[in-house]
Amino acid sequence: MALVVMAAGCQQRESGDGPDERPTANAERSDPNMLLRAGDLGSNWHEDDSRTGLAPWPWEQDSCPNYQSSDYLAKSHRRAAVQRYYRLADGSSPAHHVVETYEPGWAERNVDDVRRVLLRCATYLALGSQVSFDVVDPHYLQGAGMLIRGRIAHADTPSTVTYFVMLRRGDTVSTVRLPDPGSQAAVDSIAARAVVRLG
Repeated sequence: MALVVMAAGCQQRESGDGPDERPTANAERSDPNMLLRAGDLGSNWHEDDSRTGLAPWPWEQDSCPNYQSSDYLAKSHRRAAVQRYYRLADGSSPAHHVVETYEPGWAERNVDDVRRVLLRCATYLALGSQVSFDVVDPHYLQGAGMLIRGRIAHADTPSTVTYFVMLRRGDTVSTVRLPDPGSQAAVDSIAARAVVRLG
């Protein structure tokens, strides 16, 4: 049975789970120095190292009726991947950072796969809530990445908003999932730190 984590509709499962997913070819752990430190997110964040294992592809959408994992081939060409989870002391929504290294040419194809997921699963119903994704900036940070806003609209509680910052440098892709920090400037600051971490 697959482990499923839901955050702004982005359902993640451990790599290799499910009948439609090809296993990651020869994937290893990446350099953990490319991951954000808790202090990069803010003073109230702490690293949560209780979750281990190979980082899942950050864009799995198992609850989206238009999503079929086997349609997205780039993820099976990852050479290495590393992840870190972060938590606030109050127990509110966690943050997550994945850095993936792809076989030559496949990081760019991964970006194309992500764009296709965002088109096919732009909005859908899941567990009684409306999940949606909105590309805020397709050329974020002068073209280095993409900024996406995810939203889960609940019938009886306020919507949950999560930002996704995806950056590509050569064959490496960095994806940060961040609960709404309350301002675009805060998102931009964290994204700039993620760029620095990529080297």
